[in-house]
Amino acid sequence: MKNFSLSLYAFHLRNTLTELPDEVVPCANLLWKNLVKVGETSLTFVGLKDLRSKLICYQNGKYDPKREQGRKTEWLTDSGTLDLGSLPTTEGFKINANLQPFLLNDTYAVDLTLVPEPSNISIDIPQLQHFKSSSLLPSNIQASLGQTLWIYGEVDPSEDCDVLAEKFAKALVAGTKLNPVEKQQGELFGSLLFKYQAIDPDEPDNPAKQCHILIVINNSQASTGTLAGKAYDQLRSLLVSYHKILYIYQLARQRYGDARKIYSDLEKNKIQKFNSLISKKSIDLADLAGLKKLMGEIFKKNFDYTRCLQDLQTHHTAITTNITNYKICLDNIQTIGNGKSPQFWQDFINKDCKKWQEQIQTDINYLTPGQKIFGEMVSTIRGIVETEQAERDRILNNNIQILGIGFGGGAIASGIIVQHIDKINQPLTAISPKNPPHPFYASLLLSVLATFFFIGIGWVITNRTYAKIAKKLNRTYAKIAKKLNLSNRQDAKSADNSESVRKS
Repeated sequence: MKNFSLSLYAFHLRNTLTELPDEVVPCANLLWKNLVKVGETSLTFVGLKDLRSKLICYQNGKYDPKREQGRKTEWLTDSGTLDLGSLPTTEGFKINANLQPFLLNDTYAVDLTLVPEPSNISIDIPQLQHFKSSSLLPSNIQASLGQTLWIYGEVDPSEDCDVLAEKFAKALVAGTKLNPVEKQQGELFGSLLFKYQAIDPDEPDNPAKQCHILIVINNSQASTGTLAGKAYDQLRSLLVSYHKILYIYQLARQRYGDARKIYSDLEKNKIQKFNSLISKKSIDLADLAGLKKLMGEIFKKNFDYTRCLQDLQTHHTAITTNITNYKICLDNIQTIGNGKSPQFWQDFINKDCKKWQEQIQTDINYLTPGQKIFGEMVSTIRGIVETEQAERDRILNNNIQILGIGFGGGAIASGIIVQHIDKINQPLTAISPKNPPHPFYASLLLSVLATFFFIGIGWVITNRTYAKIAKKLNRTYAKIAKKLNLSNRQDAKSADNSESVRKS
């Protein structure tokens, strides 16, 4: 290839909705730190080693994101593009480098481009090793949103571009675990565009560990370079939206998995424990303590579950926004390219993005009823605990009332009897078969019998009321258990429907 260039486009999250306006995510400056490390170890450009001294977000070598506030430009430098200098090679040509750093809303973006000098020198696989592309792979850059390696070159019309593109794609990741797959071909500004996705076998679903490769081969002397320069901002924004869509969908799948684990624990453990506690004929103090503990556990699970559902709704909004941004960029690129753009870019919107967007909405629809179940469980257990506690207090009061009635009635009877004791002048003697019983003993016995009689009356009155309440509680518990079992069957059916949508 002649007029060759190798560009790294990397995107790293600076802040999210959870941070305050003047705060950033942990390791927000990781992108700049790793670029400096690359400059110190492999691509030893002087300007790359000293990158921090050129960025607005650094002061005296220390990261200070507050310096970015109030800027009216996306650039993170005061001088625009940074000339990083050049490096000699053993084949007689130099490699020049320039870097463009940006802050795009909540995202750090960087364009690091390497070009040979002279530009008309032919670059093939042996020469590519001087560009040390392995230092630009995800394992070294660690951009949280992902990255793209972009190659541009011009060849003769007789060149087999398919074979050439595959050779370069494999050479970019040679010596690593990354495997370039998913080849797609299209046309961009009159040149052939080849897309590869280099997957990490250890984390195949993590877009931050993948390397998105775009190889543009100009075999028709088209004005691709000029048009690409004109569409630079749109191409960069298209790549930002592309990587964000992949990143957001991955987060959504993770949060859905978290919510399913929480709900599974509710179904398998919490509801089973709840049914076990309320299935008894009576609830003792240990059961009441168990219900209180269970209520606390479910309350925490409900909070975690609600956060998962809220995050999914946020991800749905975010992916919808980035899909819209992607469409706008693609439309502008088509305008610059006289109505033409790679078909696989359009397919990404019409097929992949549509499917992912619908999947997130399906997950939300499936999980939402579960949130109601959590709330009903907490409310139900709270009601049972409060009712049981109230009934135990009622029983205590009833016992006090029974004893009060008994002792009160006995005291009245005893008072009446005692009034007549002073009229009996017979001396008090010990109980003996030789002596007739003294009237005092008769009055004492009558008082005791009167006390027990009134206790019995109090017991009959209070227990009739308690029996009615207990019967009502048992009917309530049965209804609750039946309702929870019905909800479980409905949720299982919804889970099957959600899984079917995802697979389709």
